[in-house]
Amino acid sequence: MSRAIHDASKFASDLTLDTDAVVVGTGAGGGTAAEILARAGLRVVLLEEGAHRAAADFTLREADAFSELYYDGANRTTKDGAIAILQGRTVGGSTTVNWTATFRTPDEVLHHWASAHGVRGLDPAELAPWFERMERRLNVAPWKLAPNENNEVLARGCAKLGYLHEVIPRNVDQCRNLGACGLGCPVNAKRSMLVTTVPGALDAGATLITRCRAERVILRRGKASGVEAVALDARGVYPTGRKVTVNARVVVAAGGGINTPGLLLRSNVPDPHGRLGKRTFIHPVLVSVADMPGAVDGWQGAPQSVYSDQFLWRDGIAGRVGYKVEAAPVYPMLFMSLAGRMGKGHLEHAATRYRNSQVLVALLRDGFHVESPGGSVMLRDDGSPVLDYAMNRYLWEGAYGAWASMAEIQFAAGAREVLPLHSDAHPYTSLAQARSAIDSLPSNAMGAAIFSAHVMGGCAMGGEASSSVVDSDGRHYQVENLYVIDGSVFPTSLGVNPQMSIYGLAARNATRLALLLGGNARN
Repeated sequence: MSRAIHDASKFASDLTLDTDAVVVGTGAGGGTAAEILARAGLRVVLLEEGAHRAAADFTLREADAFSELYYDGANRTTKDGAIAILQGRTVGGSTTVNWTATFRTPDEVLHHWASAHGVRGLDPAELAPWFERMERRLNVAPWKLAPNENNEVLARGCAKLGYLHEVIPRNVDQCRNLGACGLGCPVNAKRSMLVTTVPGALDAGATLITRCRAERVILRRGKASGVEAVALDARGVYPTGRKVTVNARVVVAAGGGINTPGLLLRSNVPDPHGRLGKRTFIHPVLVSVADMPGAVDGWQGAPQSVYSDQFLWRDGIAGRVGYKVEAAPVYPMLFMSLAGRMGKGHLEHAATRYRNSQVLVALLRDGFHVESPGGSVMLRDDGSPVLDYAMNRYLWEGAYGAWASMAEIQFAAGAREVLPLHSDAHPYTSLAQARSAIDSLPSNAMGAAIFSAHVMGGCAMGGEASSSVVDSDGRHYQVENLYVIDGSVFPTSLGVNPQMSIYGLAARNATRLALLLGGNARN
């Protein structure tokens, strides 16, 4: 069967299409929604700003992957430049380049959403069948092979300390354990949207247009009636002058926690309560590097296969910020760029001890406390979206705790030295020395190597239009026929890697939408 995939950079003239649903974005939310809508017998058009790449295009070279598969060449940052943001910009979105950790939404989070934000119909029992469905679709299961040494250090240190640690579920099938997940899977083992739901939607008759940037939602008399987009050049940078207009019965915004609010802001979607773009969360990630006595070679093997939730709920749901501890792949370019931000000395130190370097990361669980309101997505003068996010006193307390916890685990596993990635830090040879030094590090986001790969919120769902952008079905409160089906609807962060939370909620809400549009129930 021939699949309808069109590269907008090659368009010689403007294009206008009519369809039932136009889906903006092909990541976890958009890919899942498109397949369900298309298989329900509805006409679907997907718009993707990035290019369509296949396994043969994945060279395993970081320079190629970062420039071709990530937003801003993997140089997207918060407004002040202090926090790096890694987001996919290709067919499959971030699912094409993530590290495959796949967790359900914690029950504690779902209960908090109901009690604090008025979210309805999303309790653990309601979502369980949708999680199960997507876990089957994407072959999610705990990783069965032995962890690589990078992850084994986390397991070994936690075991010695008596800390909780478990095996990570991964969405892979016949994985070759190459370790290249963040660069695009060259053997199609990762069950990303690139190889699952997007092809599934196309096989059911959907149309995909790549290198096509959605500019605004078309609004007529309070209803969404389509999307206006522009074709981009072969590099995916500059508009070619060709326009793409998709007239549709419904618009599904699925560009993620920065791009979806950006699209709605550019569209001047009504926002009478000032909620659009607000309460955006990122799981601020802190980094700790250990020098181990033996080779770690952390670029080899499954990037993430062990995690610890010892500190995730350290003071309850709404107390001190908790954090999830995981290992991170030690890709040379990414690793050296993080170390290089800390100065020449840190860069030289990292380069000489690269093979022995073990990396832990801690994901701060933001959004559950009054002092953790998140950031705001806004538009630059050229209409592009940017996230303004500040590390405040509350989050810094969590950062210091995370650095200390990671150092403790690394020393327990046999580290010779531990370096919290901060410009004022140095390699420490004992836990006592590290703890003392960490407590005195300046609360300076520009000085710390903080990054995020999990942008959530900005179009928060909730029980009241006065405090939310969409309802629990993803339906926009102010505009008819406009739905948001991606991670931007989360009213807080999750405390876990978000892809399964997006898959499950997208499957539920897209199925409901398909029925509303008169689709069949053969999903």
